[in-house]
Amino acid sequence: MIRLYTDASPNGFKATIALEELELAYELHHVRIGAGEARRPDFLALNPHGRIPVIVDTEADVTLFESAAILLYLAERGGRLLPSATRARWQAIQWLAFHAASVGPLLGQRVHFEMFEKQPLPPAIARYRRLTEEAFATMDGHLQANRYFAGADYSIADIATFGWMHIAAICGFDISAFAHLSRWYAEVAARPAVQRGIALPEPAPGP
Repeated sequence: MIRLYTDASPNGFKATIALEELELAYELHHVRIGAGEARRPDFLALNPHGRIPVIVDTEADVTLFESAAILLYLAERGGRLLPSATRARWQAIQWLAFHAASVGPLLGQRVHFEMFEKQPLPPAIARYRRLTEEAFATMDGHLQANRYFAGADYSIADIATFGWMHIAAICGFDISAFAHLSRWYAEVAARPAVQRGIALPEPAPGP
């Protein structure tokens, strides 16, 4: 049995979507970040950094945090969502790394400075708008010639990237100028497992 500790957040969506796509049995534990539950001793024993998601695979005696590591583990566990062909496999891993190094951190900063910073900081807002637009353009260029990030194969790279792009949509960040990224986002958003995943553990406000 897999136990998932998560909340409704871009990183949390990655784990719920992957589990729903893979149809793996799991037990969901809602960790309410806003209520400080990620800082409780019992949760810190699972992830000393105090971040969601965390999975505990009781059958394999494996506990993992960090969403990219969790996605790799679940893909291997479920035998899907990571292509077996060498080129496509490394395309998926490459774009998973791009999401972890660029898309997530940059959008996280943009969301903070545009939506939550009490005192507006125009230089920070301008910087993260520019950097996220550059990331959007990079993804858009790749998706011009590829249906998904790993080419023809829907993979954990798409799931990882969708988690943050869904938050970008909720926050009203316009990607309509990026036609291929927009096409990809709409296609992934329409998948039934994705729809289930973003409704767990409780629905976030829609875009």
